[in-house]
Amino acid sequence: MSTVFSLLGQGLKLDTRADIETHLAGVDPTAIEEIHLGGNTIGVEASQALGEFLAKTTRLRVANFADIFTGRLISEIPPALSAICDPLIGKPTLVEIDLSDNAFGGRSVDPLVPFLSSARSLQVLKLNNNGLGPAGGAVIANALHTLAKSLSKDERSNLQTIICGRNRLEDGSADAWAAALRAHGTLREVRMPQNGIRMAGITTLVLGLAANADLHHLDLQDNTFAAEGAKTMAAELNRGSWPLLRQLNLSDCVLCEEGEVSPVVEALAKGLHGKLEILQLQNDNLETEAFSLLAGVVEKLPQLRRVEAQWNEVDEEDEGVIALLNALKKQGGKLVMNDEEEEDEEVEEEGAEEEASEEKPQAKETVPSVQPAAPTASESAPETGSKKATDALADLLAKVSIQ
Repeated sequence: MSTVFSLLGQGLKLDTRADIETHLAGVDPTAIEEIHLGGNTIGVEASQALGEFLAKTTRLRVANFADIFTGRLISEIPPALSAICDPLIGKPTLVEIDLSDNAFGGRSVDPLVPFLSSARSLQVLKLNNNGLGPAGGAVIANALHTLAKSLSKDERSNLQTIICGRNRLEDGSADAWAAALRAHGTLREVRMPQNGIRMAGITTLVLGLAANADLHHLDLQDNTFAAEGAKTMAAELNRGSWPLLRQLNLSDCVLCEEGEVSPVVEALAKGLHGKLEILQLQNDNLETEAFSLLAGVVEKLPQLRRVEAQWNEVDEEDEGVIALLNALKKQGGKLVMNDEEEEDEEVEEEGAEEEASEEKPQAKETVPSVQPAAPTASESAPETGSKKATDALADLLAKVSIQ
């Protein structure tokens, strides 16, 4: 019997108990380790039936509930969310939950608090593009802080990954997030791009991140560092706060003004991050001297294979750019300076994937609603046709606050 139950991307409108029970019929909840329901829309009554199924699971590890409320009234979301999340409280096997692309807004996140504040086994939390806004973001962060504080002195947090981008968290939630990140201290991957966080908020957030020495992947793209944030980031890089860092994305972060060399680049040029593999510094006002500094440190970063630096204040014939390009080539790395290179790579990757899928034999399905080929815990759910509408609604809800 399959351990994965999936209705992923089927575009189903599940309103009533009967609507979802049709798919759950014949599925043994005690055998299920992963459930993938993204790309369908689930109403309150159907959510209650789903909750009863989830309550009976004993081995559940991965719960993918991304994009499951498209077209629902805002008043439907809190009771539906409670019906789904409450049965997950106390599940000792659950390590990953994905609630991305659901337009919660700041006023629909409270039902998540009882689960998040007690989810001791949780390793991966995905809340991307939910329109949280500063208030909703603070609610989530405070719940995670409560979780960390519930642990005994000798007990280490299991939380390793937080993905919370495109939520307009802004400076208003930065203090809460910094406190939560500091309290856990176990994060290996933090992705919080496109949140409208500015200088003061970034400074606070970076100081919270500094307590996570195991950090491998940090993505703060499209938040505003400017001089204040760049100085704090550089200080932590100089301290070696993240010795295991493999991927760093600080694109679109205003790391310096034109004519300046960012202290972040100067810190990276010291070569303290020998495990760094991918560095993303697109559109950061970098000029010749910054590229020359990076070129000079490449030999101290033997695992550096890719630097993305499009849309900076140089052209491809610049001597600093050429120096960095040649330094990376010597160790099998690549410097990406324009969109065409990225597009060519994407085409090559798609071609390779198509060839692999053609060669791979297709397995026969034995139970229609239990799919053996669902995404792994580290993969993201594919986009559905309703995603644009969800994105727009999430952006609107991010601006809503309750007085």
